Amino acid sequence: MIETGLENKVVIVTGAASGIGKTTAQRFSEEGCRVVSWDIKEGEAQTGGIFQKVNVTDTASVESAVAEVVERWNTVDILVNNAGILRDGQLVKFKDGALTATMTDEQFDSLISVNLRGVFVCTRAVVPHMIKNGGGVILNASSVVGLYGNFGQTNYVASKAGVIGMTKVWARELGKYKIRVNAVAPGFINTEMIGAMPEKILQTMRDHTPLGRLGETQDIANAYLWLASDAASFITGTVLSVDGGVVVGT
Repeated sequence: MIETGLENKVVIVTGAASGIGKTTAQRFSEEGCRVVSWDIKEGEAQTGGIFQKVNVTDTASVESAVAEVVERWNTVDILVNNAGILRDGQLVKFKDGALTATMTDEQFDSLISVNLRGVFVCTRAVVPHMIKNGGGVILNASSVVGLYGNFGQTNYVASKAGVIGMTKVWARELGKYKIRVNAVAPGFINTEMIGAMPEKILQTMRDHTPLGRLGETQDIANAYLWLASDAASFITGTVLSVDGGVVVGT
């Protein structure tokens, strides 16, 4: 049996009110961690942990929340940068030779603010405390579309590719402080958002996945847990695709 070494670790999970974030918070709690759940929406605290209403794009909100965590437990051991949004749309749309729509500045800027800037703001706030306490783990939510692109997602793909870039930079910069930084790239995951899609689209997703099914939020949570654990102590700067083989099958 592999010892995870996670008991009593202080873990912040962003976007923890629902979906992958909520399952991830629950999974770390099951492992005996002190889980700090962040979301801009109302959420719930895990056993032995707390919930904080935090806007990851707001530096003051993030830094205040981190200060409260450090005052309570004196450290942050693990940060899971999971929070993210979608604002899909084509760069430009033409019909009968005429421009009918474009991706708006608001669609682009609002998504980049949460999905990319939010990862930067949260990590910047947490890392000094990890350094003072002798190390830590940063885990960032990317996506398989950040690796190969996707129709109608200029903004989302840019954010997830940017997360991969930041992951690699921080792995280089922070390794000397015993801070490991990795990213997880989910494929098609059965969240509330995807579950609301028409069955025809869901079947297309399954057909594009070599394992023939959608992933579950638990699949991603388990990947985060493993990367945070002692079992992955020599892994940093990597992107783990948890996608049922979508990248291979694309």
